[in-house]
Amino acid sequence: MAVLAHSSVIQDAGVVFTSVGGSVCLRCFYNSTTVASHYSWYKQRLGGNPVVLSTIYKFDTLRTRLVWLEKHPRLAVQRQEGLNHLHISDAQPEDEAVYFCGSSHNNVLEFGEGIFLKVQAPAAPIPPHITQTPAVARTPLGSSVTMNCSIHRGTCTDELCVYWFKHAHGLGLVLDADQSPSPEPGPQSCTFHLEKPSVHRSDSGTYFCAVAACGRVLFGNGTVLQIEEEDLRVHIKVLVWLSVLRMGVLLLLLCGCLLIYCLRSRGN
Repeated sequence: MAVLAHSSVIQDAGVVFTSVGGSVCLRCFYNSTTVASHYSWYKQRLGGNPVVLSTIYKFDTLRTRLVWLEKHPRLAVQRQEGLNHLHISDAQPEDEAVYFCGSSHNNVLEFGEGIFLKVQAPAAPIPPHITQTPAVARTPLGSSVTMNCSIHRGTCTDELCVYWFKHAHGLGLVLDADQSPSPEPGPQSCTFHLEKPSVHRSDSGTYFCAVAACGRVLFGNGTVLQIEEEDLRVHIKVLVWLSVLRMGVLLLLLCGCLLIYCLRSRGN
């Protein structure tokens, strides 16, 4: 069989681009008055051999679908008088190859120039950015405190899973996503809150907000919770001064009573 390139078959040439999941049509035209009787599509990956995708008999109204094409429903051939287009839907990386449109007659096989299909991977999404406030939270023993976790989504469209961790003597889970308060409304950012209504000494430590999205887990910069206790020495000083004041008052009352007694004794 003789093989000829750049035949009377006219197909799109050069490079065509599509993204993963996209669709593309590879066009092929031929002169219906030529003697060719069969029209085919071939796929050749870089470094591989050509694979026949489909063959059309000119005088048959039905398309002959090969087993390979039956197993790949994403590919379809558009058959009309004078054209033989190949449609690829939901493009995948394995579709990247050179595609040839060919015709045959009298043991002569002719090819078009061929077109290279480049399947581009989608751009990686920009992961969320986390900001925690305040950096340090100082609160008296027994009072309440609120820690905030602001999340800027970037280009990630995944559902956010938010967790809170506490690091003191070790890292432990404090509050998971199912228990977290609902985020504030906003298309690109939202804020989660961790509220502690009555803090104890054991609550002191560093709290981290963690977000799971787009296949990654990101941590915030942390909020240090410091429990402020009143100085015991201040209490002691206050008690001492109260005792001194009480003794002074008692002495004054005693002196007053003695003075009154002495004055009454002299008068008698």
